[in-house]
Amino acid sequence: MLSGIFQNEAKRNEESKLKMDCFFRRNVRCFIFLFLSINLILNLISCGVRKSIKHIPDVKQYSLKIPEVHTINDSTFSFNQNYLTKNKQQLWELYIKGNPLQLGYNNGALTQNLMQKQEEIFFSKVEGFVPSKFKQNLLRGFLKWYNRKMYLNVREDYQAELYGLSQYSSDKYNFISPKFLRSMYLHGAHDIGHAMQDLMMVGCTSLAVWNENTEDGDLLIGRNFDFYVGDDFAKNKLIEFVESEDGIPYMSVAWPGMIGVVSGMNKEGITVTINAGKSKIPLTAKTPISLVTREILQYATTIDEAIAIAKKRKVFVSESILVGSANDKNAVIIEVSPDNFGVFKVENTSRVFCTNHFQSDAYKNDKRNQKHILESHSEYRYEKLQELLQENKKLNPEKMAAVLRDKSGLKGEKIGYGNEKALNQLLAHHAIIFSPQKKLVWVSANPYQLGEFVCYDLNEIFSDQRLKNGKFSKSELNIPKDPFLDSEEFKNYEQFKRMSSEVNNAIDGEIAMRNDSISYYQSLNPDFWLVYYQAGKYYFNKKEYSKAKVEFEKALTKEITTVPDKKNVEKYLHKTLKRLK
Repeated sequence: MLSGIFQNEAKRNEESKLKMDCFFRRNVRCFIFLFLSINLILNLISCGVRKSIKHIPDVKQYSLKIPEVHTINDSTFSFNQNYLTKNKQQLWELYIKGNPLQLGYNNGALTQNLMQKQEEIFFSKVEGFVPSKFKQNLLRGFLKWYNRKMYLNVREDYQAELYGLSQYSSDKYNFISPKFLRSMYLHGAHDIGHAMQDLMMVGCTSLAVWNENTEDGDLLIGRNFDFYVGDDFAKNKLIEFVESEDGIPYMSVAWPGMIGVVSGMNKEGITVTINAGKSKIPLTAKTPISLVTREILQYATTIDEAIAIAKKRKVFVSESILVGSANDKNAVIIEVSPDNFGVFKVENTSRVFCTNHFQSDAYKNDKRNQKHILESHSEYRYEKLQELLQENKKLNPEKMAAVLRDKSGLKGEKIGYGNEKALNQLLAHHAIIFSPQKKLVWVSANPYQLGEFVCYDLNEIFSDQRLKNGKFSKSELNIPKDPFLDSEEFKNYEQFKRMSSEVNNAIDGEIAMRNDSISYYQSLNPDFWLVYYQAGKYYFNKKEYSKAKVEFEKALTKEITTVPDKKNVEKYLHKTLKRLK
């Protein structure tokens, strides 16, 4: 490629060619040295990639009994004291125990069908984003290179667990990478996704309140996990109850195939939730953030112990970890990034909010964080939390659920369903509520955070009591589903989502739409800026500039999600007005 550029340049300018030839003759030794150096670097990199691809953790130290799964019915399975069952709210509940390798095998054997289905959903999404086989090959090569150091930054016991789990992965995707490495790569998907696609960053919200801010004075924590890989990916939510031979028993909510933690609480009343921060693109993957939070749950009993664990791990993206503690009756936000570390502790108040920007002194002068506060929807959601806490002085679990389900903008403004400025963006993988001192946790059933919040008592689950009564949930403490779920507005929103891909295809010129189809699409979500922006782009591409102008102007009257989004609308309107002159 470089030689082609030089040749074209030489044809255009003979004098440059002569100068370059002289330069080459005078500096031939330098070029030979440079060539050998580049080859050496490439060989070293290739060696590093080869080492990572061939890496298998040493699992000989662990005893293992290959699980023989007993099928009780089509949604309940067991092996010794390990169970997988599906409750009436359609949440999967998994209980596993043993050494790291045994945990992985037990998890994989019980969830194999679910895990393979989840793998298929995830990789089909990737294939949808990158349909070209050539580009898929490039992506595979990049991932192998990018993840070459991950195994050096993941604890050996977690590698053993992942190895056991990966034995039950599908053979279908072995062309991407070996099963063990694929399992490890998937644990960095959250990190890689938000590092490589800042524009698609997850907009999660979490909060902790205690003392005068709760009904009983106890610590209460709530969070929305707005990680979206499609509705199918969120269908099989998995609530894991894990009792390792080493450390503290804990629960977490994620998906089949995941041993890391995005939301969870241990038996000591330590809670963790993660919120993505603004990241620069890192050069190599290190410790996935979900494995850092898993370590906190498994080994921390206090906030100080949680901070110490987070501080010693090398991460490769920026992340906020909200940690609550029953023993401290307090909550803090640990803010980590590849080259900085901070802890945000509130003073003279008993509440802490976490959206997607950093608040500690360590990031006070961080330009990337400052820009993110100004241009994203993070600060808006932070202000919305303040507003809701003014209206709801003393929270209990039911009121916390109402906060997490809130779909309005500031001052109750209608900003459209699915707007990322809302706390409830109607795309959450799950919402969760913790009462650390009581060891109670509530997990939302589908869809999003609108379904029933199912209650679990960790004191009972991690005792002989669970084995006696054979059930996980404490159903008498469940929080009812959101009435919005049965509304006409919700049906319209679901139809709006279904129509969105059709509108995108029309914008790309793949299909034509009738004017009444556009107006119907807008009627499904009339307060959302995007439906007018999309209509404007459709008309603009069809060169119907008068219609496009009307739609872009309408979009600008709505609450637009981010500053870059607003600039895009303004840019299109400016281009439209120029065409109309």
